[in-house]
Amino acid sequence: MEYLTSLTGSIAGFLWGNGLTLAVLLGTGLYLTLRMGFVQLRGFRHGLELVGGRYSSHKDVGEVSHFQALSTALSATVGTGNIAGVATAISLGGPGALFWMWITAFFGMATKFTESTLAIRYREVAEDGTVSGGPMYTLLHGLKMPRTAAAFALFALIASFGIGNMVQANSVVDGLAFIWPGIRESAWLLGILMGLMVGMVILGGVKRIARVASTLVPFMATIYIVGALLVLFNHLSAIPAAFATILNHALNPFAVGGAAVGEAIRWGVARGLFSNEAGLGSSAMAHAPARTNEPVREGLVAMMEPFIDTLVICTLTGLVIVVTGSHLHHPDEAVGAALTAYAFSTTLGDGGAVVVGIGLSLFAFSTTIAWSYYGDRSAKFLFGEQAVMPYRVVFTLLVVVGAAVPLQLVSPTC
Repeated sequence: MEYLTSLTGSIAGFLWGNGLTLAVLLGTGLYLTLRMGFVQLRGFRHGLELVGGRYSSHKDVGEVSHFQALSTALSATVGTGNIAGVATAISLGGPGALFWMWITAFFGMATKFTESTLAIRYREVAEDGTVSGGPMYTLLHGLKMPRTAAAFALFALIASFGIGNMVQANSVVDGLAFIWPGIRESAWLLGILMGLMVGMVILGGVKRIARVASTLVPFMATIYIVGALLVLFNHLSAIPAAFATILNHALNPFAVGGAAVGEAIRWGVARGLFSNEAGLGSSAMAHAPARTNEPVREGLVAMMEPFIDTLVICTLTGLVIVVTGSHLHHPDEAVGAALTAYAFSTTLGDGGAVVVGIGLSLFAFSTTIAWSYYGDRSAKFLFGEQAVMPYRVVFTLLVVVGAAVPLQLVSPTC
């Protein structure tokens, strides 16, 4: 177990600590921004109209609405990264890391637009109306690269059991522990309960997942955003100084040192990409079943993900940490999600831990059900329709395991 924990930590550290990996992902977003003529600015208003239901028709091909597709994708991207990831970025890279998260989100909007537009363009529609799509189908039909398509599907399948399942189940336990510390002793029982809940959702396929996501995502986001706004309202006078601190640490090497700016870039870009998943290709699978005959429309809807995930929710988390001064003065054990909980608690008292605990648990649960869909589409691509139900059963069982195994194993530091 110790060897496996060490191995996964080393691999994660190499990939997310490697400047080349971050440069390729961010560089792709920059290229697509220029190639698409700053579509994230030109198409933003139209994207909001599409999410609101305009230009939609039940006669179009697909299984879910634009809003349901966006909610399903947000279920996966709005997760532990918005609470723990932001705190980790600020702890290791300073307040300036938040600025570089904004930069990755802006360029990531163009990446999301492109990958989801292609997902609609190259999706497969079965005779019964069910849809399969995503990067593996784009690689297969668009670029004629079947081996690369299979490799993507295989890695996505593996990832669904890790970052999309066991990490999230463990995070649910972690979140509830902020409210009821003794719950860790009953992690197995909680895991069984989560497994039953996840199973009831994912066995119904993408339509049931989309219905649950479209209800859960607005609810959980509202709870967390209201809590963050309450903290910020109590520190209104500190907000301008917080923005100045963020920009200074991000861009001024003379004030904070070149090494500090470098760490801000490294951790801001890494956690930003990890949070909104731009370039990962996963959310394109959630947008593929959208009910539309115009691929670009769903691309514009997908573009809203990094905006909501990073530019709204992650920004609120970061500002709460900075305006309360928690990034400078906090208990030694307050790292990751615990740092965010501490920042909320400085203003809301015990209610701060409740907001973060409930937010972390709901975010993690929603990520689990969304990633189950990514995994079953990958299983179908690799092994056919007959592999989907066995995959869902195994996925549900691993939720129980993820809730009880050591956090260091299921969530290595990156």
